[in-house]
Amino acid sequence: MRTITKETVKKQVADILLDINHRLGPSMISALERARDEEAGGVAKAILEDLVENQSIAAEGVFPLCQDTGTVVVFANVGNRLHLPFSLEEAIDEAVRKAYLEGHLRQSMVSHPFKRANTLDNTPAILHTRIVDGDKLHLKIAVKGAGSENMSRVGILKPTDGQDGVVKFIVDTVNEAGGRPCPPIIVGVGLGGNLEKSALLAKEALFRDLDDESPDEDIARLEHRLMDEINALEIGPMGVGGKKTCLAVKVNTFPMHMASLPVAVNIQCHAARHKEVIL
Repeated sequence: MRTITKETVKKQVADILLDINHRLGPSMISALERARDEEAGGVAKAILEDLVENQSIAAEGVFPLCQDTGTVVVFANVGNRLHLPFSLEEAIDEAVRKAYLEGHLRQSMVSHPFKRANTLDNTPAILHTRIVDGDKLHLKIAVKGAGSENMSRVGILKPTDGQDGVVKFIVDTVNEAGGRPCPPIIVGVGLGGNLEKSALLAKEALFRDLDDESPDEDIARLEHRLMDEINALEIGPMGVGGKKTCLAVKVNTFPMHMASLPVAVNIQCHAARHKEVIL
């Protein structure tokens, strides 16, 4: 039985939170640069140029990529032969507290739906835990801003709605969001499971590398179709119009009840901040 200490987890998570609030991943930077180069011109191209410059400035480590430093979301795969002699939830919250206070990052979490008192340290994080085979702890960590999260949507379609119904639901969701989620966006889609499972699938889809493709040929074709139809809306960068509304669509699936077709859309803004570590 292998053991990991609480301090190891805290340090890794805090370091990642500071890093992703200032630095985009290489595939995201490349996607923004491609979008800038392919945009026709005018205001849309200028905005994409500003976004590329913004990430370069933020990478110096002084100013975060976005003033909304987000809700911390963690997917944890915990090995069944791993001993954690502490509360994982507590360790992650302590890491969030350390990173956000010492890094002078905005604290956005409030403690009650109506009283809205700020927790003053950006805790609690939102933790999803899965027990898997092995003796490792695999953490996927993201900071998710509210502008894009607020535009997300979950629905239960009829199986007879089929792929066309799914596409309409997703494209309508993006169209109704317009420029509010700060395009260019990444669209995470969850198909299957039930109400809550589809939402988790959509959220986890946002962790996929921008350059990957679904191993399921039908789903890969669906991702390409959605990308084309979303960009045909011409919402454009920050909603000013243009070709580059969406940088990627990622669809994750799960088996479902024969009478249901759950679909969830989780929209991610251009500040797609996430990283993973295996301990």
